[in-house]
Amino acid sequence: MRLLKTNLSLKDVKPKTQDLIKAMFKNIPSGLGSKGKVKVKTQEEFNNVLKLGAKWAVENGYGWKKDLKHLESNGCLKEADPSLTSDQAKKRGMPQLGSLGSGNHFLEIQIIDEIYNPDVAKAFGLEQKNQVTVMIHTGSRGFGHQVCSDYLRAMEKAFPKIISKLQDRELIYAPAGSELAEKYFKAMACAANFAWCNRQMIVHWVRESFEEVLKKDAEDLGLEIVYDVAHNIAKIEQHEINGKKIKVYMHRKGATRAFPPGHPEIPSDYRSVGQPVLIPGSMGTASYVLVGTKEGKESFYSTAHGAGRVMSRHKALKQYRGEQVVKNLASKGIFIKTASWKGAAEEAPGVYKDIDEVARVSHEAGIAKKVVRLIPLGVTKG
Repeated sequence: MRLLKTNLSLKDVKPKTQDLIKAMFKNIPSGLGSKGKVKVKTQEEFNNVLKLGAKWAVENGYGWKKDLKHLESNGCLKEADPSLTSDQAKKRGMPQLGSLGSGNHFLEIQIIDEIYNPDVAKAFGLEQKNQVTVMIHTGSRGFGHQVCSDYLRAMEKAFPKIISKLQDRELIYAPAGSELAEKYFKAMACAANFAWCNRQMIVHWVRESFEEVLKKDAEDLGLEIVYDVAHNIAKIEQHEINGKKIKVYMHRKGATRAFPPGHPEIPSDYRSVGQPVLIPGSMGTASYVLVGTKEGKESFYSTAHGAGRVMSRHKALKQYRGEQVVKNLASKGIFIKTASWKGAAEEAPGVYKDIDEVARVSHEAGIAKKVVRLIPLGVTKG
């Protein structure tokens, strides 16, 4: 997830929403199997993407150097080792670099609807109602999927005794300290770096789209990154368990990191208030920015990652028609540009949980506190 702020308000953008969404749809490839605009021609060059993450994008002209300080881990896991990813994974990943993808991935123009904590919101640059933001949701695309598939199969072969005790083969794992666990972690880091690089390139084209439509420089528009945080990742972190601080593999699958005030991994300009936590809703519903808390220790400084599905894609296709979903959202003032009607039906708002309830539970549990609520003006979908 990535969130951009602007110095624009609703009145500046409302008349141009459709033009902005159309420009982003044109400039940022999306849809199932979508291919990026940037052609990485050699595996050696692609290996540099996997090693450097978002830094590769910035060094190649996709963004500003200051962007990196507001990305989780500065947009790069240094443990990445491209030699531990398969040729098949690279074959899938190389053409997809710089693309949004399909499913629940999206680009959304939003405005601030509610401010719950003005002091923290101001620290994040989210200062007033009707301020325009841009939210990006995409990840490591086919590359990350292939890396995971490759290592799941390798683990199944290596650890048959573990499989025999599991309810589902997909829950197979490599024990910490094993050679296979070390290799997978370094390969997974490559996928994380791909995702950070991918989102960085998309930010560049979002800025170009705003410049194209509004005829102003992106810096003048204040199109700066609030934060970028992973929703599916494993990292080595230190946590207190049974009164002792120990290093662990922290898995966040469908979860968002929510570090508290003072944590050294938070950007320096946010450290006094806590880490921004980005929780997206479904297409056409609100999204939230929360902030990490000291109470989050109870959940290993993790909280929800979004609305979460309550209906399968198969069932959604039986219940919804993509054209009608888009028409219904248009009647509410939300413009949708989608690569397919099928995709719109699969991602209809009704197939997801109530995001307001998800945010409320996190807030009241104390593991992350509400800062602002964002509502959409327009969305591009794969």
